[in-house]
Amino acid sequence: MLSVIMGEKETENVNEALILIDIQNDYFPGGAHPLKGMAKAAKKAAALADEFRQAAKPVIHVRHVSLRPGASFFRPDTAGAEIHPTVSPKDGEAVFVKHYPNSFRETGLHEYLSSLGVGKLHVAGAMTNMCVDTSTRAAFDLGYAVVVHAACCAAPGILGTDIMHRLFIKNLGSTFAEIA
Repeated sequence: MLSVIMGEKETENVNEALILIDIQNDYFPGGAHPLKGMAKAAKKAAALADEFRQAAKPVIHVRHVSLRPGASFFRPDTAGAEIHPTVSPKDGEAVFVKHYPNSFRETGLHEYLSSLGVGKLHVAGAMTNMCVDTSTRAAFDLGYAVVVHAACCAAPGILGTDIMHRLFIKNLGSTFAEIA
């Protein structure tokens, strides 16, 4: 069980899980909404997932399917909405489908993590400025200790740079998560 001491989260002996958020085909080159550095981030996320698997810690996949009228990516029943092969779920790994930026909203993710006794979440995925940000803040509000793996995340490029990614990582690190 997660305990709080003087406002700081004690994380020793807390069950940990990795959440891979929206590492889906539409975010890769050739997809409907490619992100700067997505292929590189996915490779690093795959290596992190392998570390969790070897340590017998849960790896959880979250997949966005947009039900919003006029959505330009992650449309239902399209190849773009599928999890990218770089991080394909292994047998027995949970996959949650979401319809909102928050991975916890109407998905059962929090209940699932609670059933496993998870108190510390490691987060990787996309977009840093939307679903990673929103899900990290929600996890923090739900009482989880959160670690965002910056090199395993991607965001849209602005003027050919990763400034959006860096700004959101910096902001998350100010209060909501440890940044690895």
